[in-house]
Amino acid sequence: MERGSKSRGGRPWSFDREQAVETAMRLFWRHGYEGVSVGDLTKAIGIAPPSLYAAFGSKAGLYQEALARYEGSIGRLDFAAVAQADDRPKAVRLLLEAAIEAVTHPDRERGCMISSGMVTCHPDHAALARDLAARREDIRMRIVQALQPFGDNETIPGLARHLAAVMQGISIQARDGSSRAELQEIVEDVVAGLDRRQSRSQSSR
Repeated sequence: MERGSKSRGGRPWSFDREQAVETAMRLFWRHGYEGVSVGDLTKAIGIAPPSLYAAFGSKAGLYQEALARYEGSIGRLDFAAVAQADDRPKAVRLLLEAAIEAVTHPDRERGCMISSGMVTCHPDHAALARDLAARREDIRMRIVQALQPFGDNETIPGLARHLAAVMQGISIQARDGSSRAELQEIVEDVVAGLDRRQSRSQSSR
């Protein structure tokens, strides 16, 4: 039992809240929000439905805590390292290779919980879908910020949108079983294109 944690009625929880969120995160990551029932969650966590609702309010509340846990740990990319690269192609390589590492790690579920999450869903879950879309937009804006040293305000937003789309595709292909080597070919193609564009730009000066 997690020390010092209490239910809304003031009684101690009969389960480890942190472990419960971790377990839920793995289930949602593997099967998606609509692919996991309250029964699946309570069975995996080892609690009764009333305890889940008392602790998290709803299945959606637990899902949002699981998303926050994912974003703050497994799904966190090192955008600072990207910003410190020597040039734009190297920065893009760092970003995409970090994305591949995140979605193909052998000890984790395949794909990105944010990129692949609730792209389509039942209308009842539209609010959660909007939340995930906002999280994806936040990732795109962080890519923009990381690439600011390598371009201007006219070119970087478009490049960031392109890279966000590539990362989303990498996530989906990883879920479909693509190997790390196969995904690395995508990185090489993207970086080669940037190298050619950079060379043309320099030769035209």
